[in-house]
Amino acid sequence: MQWSAQFLLSALSAPQFPKPGPPEIAFLGRSNVGKSSLLNALVGLRAAKVSSTPGRTRAINFFAVSAKSLTPRIVFADLPGYGYAKLSKSISANWPSFIEPYLTERVTLALCICLVDANVPPRANDRQLFDWLRAIDRDFVVVATKIDRLSGNQRTRSLAALRRGLEVDEILPVSAKTGYGIAELWRRIEEAGKSGDSGLGRGDK
Repeated sequence: MQWSAQFLLSALSAPQFPKPGPPEIAFLGRSNVGKSSLLNALVGLRAAKVSSTPGRTRAINFFAVSAKSLTPRIVFADLPGYGYAKLSKSISANWPSFIEPYLTERVTLALCICLVDANVPPRANDRQLFDWLRAIDRDFVVVATKIDRLSGNQRTRSLAALRRGLEVDEILPVSAKTGYGIAELWRRIEEAGKSGDSGLGRGDK
């Protein structure tokens, strides 16, 4: 299926969030993990701006996603990155105050796509995020980006280490550059969109 995305708005506070409508899919991850590149790979165009400067995204950017020219079926929410050392030492210090209300209270939020870099060992703040999402009963799936940079054996070892270190049963490997894993990620997104807020369950544990 061919998808297209249209930028809706950037929100710097809860009152600026768009009026609740189609199911929303939130993209979260450390700064420079490749959120914008993955968003663009999912919709086949440069909907999200890709910056070489980690931590550049400071607002929640909303995109209406539709099949061809049809009415939007899903909304993508690109959240600010966390954990960039030059900006902050923790999620809570780096994320603006409106991030927590969005994740805890947004009624149309159907699924959180949590990105980790396949080339980087497990990080404590990623695990902290997953534990918190479980605590607030939010559905999420963990996606390992930049998988094209690893060979077959390296991929196997890296994904196994990430599963152990992050305490998740499943990680979806993807590459925005080659398109690897994009179809499977779309399947998960569409499942979550169809089932409203039931999604995939509370993560993988």
